[in-house]
Amino acid sequence: MPPASSSSSKSAASSVAPPTSSSFSSSASSSSSRASSELRELQSKFKTKLKTREYTSHSSKVHSVDWSCDGRRLASGSFDKTVCVFAMSQSDTRLSKEATYRGHSDSVDQLCWHKTNSELLATASGDKTVRVWDVRSGKCVMNVATKGENINIDWSPDGKTIAVGNKEDLVTFVDFKTQKIRREEAFKFEVNEISWNIENDLFFLTNGQGCVHVHSYPDMELMTTLQAHPGNCICIEFDPTGKYFAVGSADALVSLWDASELACVRTFSRLEWPVRAISFSYDGKLLASASEDTTIDIGHVSTGEKVAAVEVSSPTFTIAWHPKRYLLAYACDDKEKYSDRDTGSLKVWGFPSSDD
Repeated sequence: MPPASSSSSKSAASSVAPPTSSSFSSSASSSSSRASSELRELQSKFKTKLKTREYTSHSSKVHSVDWSCDGRRLASGSFDKTVCVFAMSQSDTRLSKEATYRGHSDSVDQLCWHKTNSELLATASGDKTVRVWDVRSGKCVMNVATKGENINIDWSPDGKTIAVGNKEDLVTFVDFKTQKIRREEAFKFEVNEISWNIENDLFFLTNGQGCVHVHSYPDMELMTTLQAHPGNCICIEFDPTGKYFAVGSADALVSLWDASELACVRTFSRLEWPVRAISFSYDGKLLASASEDTTIDIGHVSTGEKVAAVEVSSPTFTIAWHPKRYLLAYACDDKEKYSDRDTGSLKVWGFPSSDD
């Protein structure tokens, strides 16, 4: 892990006196005071009763949910081989199903939207393909065959490349413009999740040995390996500002990392089961973490303190904050009341109780 940059570097302007320890102390105290004030404000905001809306979208378990970059649509992918897209009402108070996309011949395990184009949605499936759907036309506009059953996906911040990982720990990079495979990278360890950094020049992978591998991009040279957790590193997420990234682990911890220094800042430890999914709020102030616990934890990024908790009745494997509001989409392993059948539903928490 690289050391933090030193504050005592030599300066050509030697006549300028260095900051005193009291000035550092004053700055730290001011920063701490702002963080505490922000925490109290957020805790107060979430003390008000908020409504959860449930939407039936599939005939089987929902594996993945994600919001479009403008927040006008919410997509879900399922074991039932379909993709559903919901549209937000003009009043921003409810969602309605807009379309169901069929074409995959196996489970849709993960999906993600284009980072800046709100009409393009990418899906990864066990049918060994990666597809892109245009929600304007409702059609599949890209269908690329890969070498294995795909389980994770990410779209590069510049929109040019889609990375998809399969069960054999092969990561395939697809050029969106040409719809051709640009590169394949095979790894000798269990790859759990993949992500670009916000600057688009680093590529991150979490693995089964508790590590995060950091590669330069696009040449994919290994830059460093972070020993992040004693347990399996399951998921990774960058905050919208690019300042931090978070890692969820089988040890039930979530670690928060400085994205420039690649140094761990703090950990969140309120869950008791392996952390399966994490998501930052649109402003980077909140971090939601989900597992097999009966709550989704919502923590304050700047202090690590608890802000709120969303009650759930079954394990939660996918969550996503809205890109402009404090609305959290999630899907649980819910079953129908009098049978063992999946409900196939997703939920959105955070609507004001006053909404009709």
